[in-house]
Amino acid sequence: MNFRANYTIRDVVCPLCASRKTRRSCPALGKQICPVCCGTKRLVEIACPSDCPWLASAREHPPAVFVRQRARDMGLLIKSMRDLNERQTQLFLMVASLIKAYTPQDLRAIADTDVIEAAEALAATYETAARGLIYEHRPQSLQAERLAATLKPVLTEAGKGLGSAFDRDAAVVLRCMSAAAREWQSQNPAQPKAFMELLQRVLAQRDDGARDDGTGSADGETGRSAGASLIVP
Repeated sequence: MNFRANYTIRDVVCPLCASRKTRRSCPALGKQICPVCCGTKRLVEIACPSDCPWLASAREHPPAVFVRQRARDMGLLIKSMRDLNERQTQLFLMVASLIKAYTPQDLRAIADTDVIEAAEALAATYETAARGLIYEHRPQSLQAERLAATLKPVLTEAGKGLGSAFDRDAAVVLRCMSAAAREWQSQNPAQPKAFMELLQRVLAQRDDGARDDGTGSADGETGRSAGASLIVP
């Protein structure tokens, strides 16, 4: 009797939150989950396929809380990019996409402080290079250093043949990224990964839209496709 009761509970309780009853079939997980987890973890922790009926419904009729959150997210990123030229905007979006996709070696999620440290160290390195000096500024934390080490080769490849002009652009962009992370962190002091989660929300929407229209890309086109999605919500 006890076994049957336990089986029934496991069968109806959401496997993600382990507290609410299941109400929706999740095609990404192949499991029944609760509506709350479906709504809050969609495209953030759950890689929803483009044909998910719950995803389609949310796009057609987004809840008010989602609309407000998206407006806040977009407002911060657009504010962060308002003084950038087109080339710098593309570079900003490329760096944001790299940070969003970054997976640490030890699989520990990075915090906003790691993003800030990495961005500021790289910005200082490019500012030094723009003055004709070669000096590698390094973050203090291990996680930030690993993030910077992942970003640097991609930036180096993007700046090939562009000389000090690229160094100046990269420094400006990385300072903007650090400032955006600091501002979002100050608005959400109890959430150590608030900025990372913002990037996940905004860029997950862009990635899913790109898959829908076949324009997704893993190279330099990422920034351009992201730009259209970000600047025109």
